[in-house]
Amino acid sequence: MVMTVSDPSLRRRDLATLGAAAVALPLVALAAGPVGPASAAPAGPPAAPARPAARLRLRPDGSGLGGALDVPLTAAPQVAGRGAVLRTAEQRTDRFALLGVTWAAGTGQVRVRVRDVGGAWGPWRDVTALRDLPDRDTAEGRTARAGTEPLWVGDSDGVQVEIAGAVQDPVLTLVDPGHDPRDAVDGGGPADRPKRGRSLRPKIRSRRSWGAKERWATGRPKRVKTVEQVHVHHTATGNDYRRRDVPRILRAIYRYHTKTLGWSDVGYNYFVDRFGRIWAGRRGADGDRDTRGAHTLGFNHTSVGIAVLGSYQEVAPTPKVLAGVAKVAAWKLKRYHRDPLATTPVLSHGSDLYPKGAVVTLPVIDGHRDTNDTECPGQFLYAALPEIRLRTAARIKKSRR
Repeated sequence: MVMTVSDPSLRRRDLATLGAAAVALPLVALAAGPVGPASAAPAGPPAAPARPAARLRLRPDGSGLGGALDVPLTAAPQVAGRGAVLRTAEQRTDRFALLGVTWAAGTGQVRVRVRDVGGAWGPWRDVTALRDLPDRDTAEGRTARAGTEPLWVGDSDGVQVEIAGAVQDPVLTLVDPGHDPRDAVDGGGPADRPKRGRSLRPKIRSRRSWGAKERWATGRPKRVKTVEQVHVHHTATGNDYRRRDVPRILRAIYRYHTKTLGWSDVGYNYFVDRFGRIWAGRRGADGDRDTRGAHTLGFNHTSVGIAVLGSYQEVAPTPKVLAGVAKVAAWKLKRYHRDPLATTPVLSHGSDLYPKGAVVTLPVIDGHRDTNDTECPGQFLYAALPEIRLRTAARIKKSRR
């Protein structure tokens, strides 16, 4: 269970950052044997609590703005191997705002609780399993590490982690995206203006506006030959963020996707925040290039992925959110002469619902759950897809007058 930086599964990661951690957080067993969801109460008498390590100090990310740390989580092999519920102590940290847990192999459910910078510990929160993924036949997919989606928790300086299941070499990632004065200027700076005339290109805030560090992106973006679908996602990162938080959230997700998961770039092509603003995601989104994303396993090769910042399993999206998604969808689908109200046959490259080579008939605008075993984009955003399709069709029709 003890992870070393020579582990081949971690060679694509930022080994310097892992090595600089100089500490591993111990996990102790709360219950042994098969367990249910992470939110279930542990059975049997609890073990002695783990002792906290010294305060975890994040490492600068190189530009003077923010930092991050990848911390190995360790447990006795005989305990971890039989699927115990494992928990760390309450751990002091430098300030961070986003976290995630990854592992080399196995399956698990993760809960966390954090201490806000005012000193109050919050409740336990489930962390959604990572399901927004690159295709397996890409370099990103072949080196993918399992784990959780990144979770935005706001400015915090303490963390406690619980893992249920049997996972190998778990690592806790803490990210501080830093504060930039430009973050408060309506989301980081000027947006790219739509072209005049009948172009449906909406106003898009550029990668530069949210502070993307372009040196973190690797390889050459691969263009898609056509766009058959628009896949709608949610990031499952919470809904209580402010306007000035959005560039910070995007920087943190970008760091998690590139440095922790080892992807070539942020996975989504576009983001829409809860205020309806549209943000460029993966390279190519700033202009008119349609590049292959890492958001919908098996179906990235002929699609655009739009992620709504927030969690929509229990909360309904606002009309501004629906309008933002429809603006991007109309722009892309009109360009490729697609009907947003129709279905289309699509070749699967292999997902956890459809095997490689299967031809699946799907809505032109669909939710992530239509192609993969996931709750994404949340039941309320998924229920709003018919309205998004109608809004998209109306925009396309209006542009032709």
